[in-house]
Amino acid sequence: MPDCRIAPSLLSADFARLGDEVRSVVAAGADLIHFDVMDNHYVPNLSIGPLVCEAIRPHATVPIDVHLMVKPVDRIVPDFARAGAAIISFHPEASEHVDRTIGLIHDCGCKAGLVFNPATPLDWLDHVIDRLDLVLIMSVNPGFGGQSFIPQALPKLEAARARIDAASRRTGRRILLEIDGGVKIDNIAAIARAGADTFVAGSAIFGTPDYAATIARMRAELAAARGAS
Repeated sequence: MPDCRIAPSLLSADFARLGDEVRSVVAAGADLIHFDVMDNHYVPNLSIGPLVCEAIRPHATVPIDVHLMVKPVDRIVPDFARAGAAIISFHPEASEHVDRTIGLIHDCGCKAGLVFNPATPLDWLDHVIDRLDLVLIMSVNPGFGGQSFIPQALPKLEAARARIDAASRRTGRRILLEIDGGVKIDNIAAIARAGADTFVAGSAIFGTPDYAATIARMRAELAAARGAS
């Protein structure tokens, strides 16, 4: 099982004290800060943009992992790169030219990820996987935090893991496999066994009184899954 990363999602944080929240989850052991961007067009919700990303950057001593749920996508990529994003992921349905968008993200100095909704097939990977740094499997339909995990994401993770491992053997490149949606202490081990190595968790972390204890319990579950594998 690959090394695992915990990425708290700011969508579930207290927006009135966002800088404090970022510092708190970093101190609690977060490996990434997951930054959800919604445009009320591609998804039926409106969240935060580059100015907020730039504002939290001084508080984030770990990489900022930006998930763009926007359409069109290319226009906003350079803004997030300048605002401090380390990783920028997007949905293939939101891009007119997926390969070009991946190239734009790389040209802006960021790592590129492709996001798959529950009903989006993995076929896009046949054409672009060698250029990706991250594959994100959505285990809920995007747009809102606090949703329940969709179990069909597990076989999809297994299929994505097989494709990623084959690509890594062929090219020697490291590609992260991220999961987002309904990740909790009680299911994170099963998700890891299906192949994920990067775990986005929102309400499961920010909805608890002790972020460090929650992240520690998640890591304990991941260690147990590793030991059983």
